[in-house]
Amino acid sequence: MNTKKKKLTRRNFLKGAAAGTAALALPVGTADASVWEAFLQKHFQEMDADDLAKVLERLKKEYKNEYNKDFDIDTSGAQPGVLFGYGLDLSRCIGCRRCVYACVRENNQSRDPQIHYISVLQFEQGEKFVSNLEEADKYYYPDKVPEDGYFYMPVQCQQCENPPCVKVCPTKATWKEKDGIVVVDYNWCIGCRFCMAACPYGARRFNWGKPRIQDDEINTETHYLGNRPRYQGVVEKCTYCIQRVRGNPGRYPACVEICPVGARKFGNLLDPESEIRYCIENKRVFRLKEDLNTSPKFYYFFAT
Repeated sequence: MNTKKKKLTRRNFLKGAAAGTAALALPVGTADASVWEAFLQKHFQEMDADDLAKVLERLKKEYKNEYNKDFDIDTSGAQPGVLFGYGLDLSRCIGCRRCVYACVRENNQSRDPQIHYISVLQFEQGEKFVSNLEEADKYYYPDKVPEDGYFYMPVQCQQCENPPCVKVCPTKATWKEKDGIVVVDYNWCIGCRFCMAACPYGARRFNWGKPRIQDDEINTETHYLGNRPRYQGVVEKCTYCIQRVRGNPGRYPACVEICPVGARKFGNLLDPESEIRYCIENKRVFRLKEDLNTSPKFYYFFAT
């Protein structure tokens, strides 16, 4: 008798489950091969050029049917010698939230239910903001900003060098790329939300309903690991606008470009001449919750 056991993986488990339930999952005569192709496709990191070409062709057809637009889906990898970092000048931020809505437009986030990657927190002057993020007010509605007696602190994915969200993912649907960007393969996310529970910055978002975006609002310039349209029941997050910073070297994330006061900085941490390196080396910088050893690549500082 052969006693050798076959290693159980997500992929062979799903293959067996799909084979056993195919007749029940869809009514007779309605099965679409693309449904099963999507369900059983390889992990992004496992796909060769032919696999990836087939997946992209299927996705483009899906998006064409859904939005009646032709999509460009980039798959470019990390650039050699690049480690992205982000800086935010708290002495300049005025709490206008333009960064929030530029991010929504660029990254095809759902408008209903509403999903924002960036939360702008309002604090009263003198508060110990680093230790009480959860008590800050992010639902402020003044006639004008900034308000006297308050300051503002935007929070988003910190792109940790040691990301706890990656460690807890049971399907390896999220991982850290060589350029430091923590990404998600939406076709492998099972919506367990372990990553959301593990993230100490509250930076991940879950699609409770089917994301809704008007056809005239959709951004068709996308990246497979970034702003391509997502599904109901998956987790998503900031990727530093991966479709911009990889596809167009030197281009900034949308939130950096839109900031009216120049509070946001972005660049290559490995480049000693970059603006982000200058800020780190010459400003009073700090990182959120450094005691957790997550090593964020997101730096806050005060220019004055």
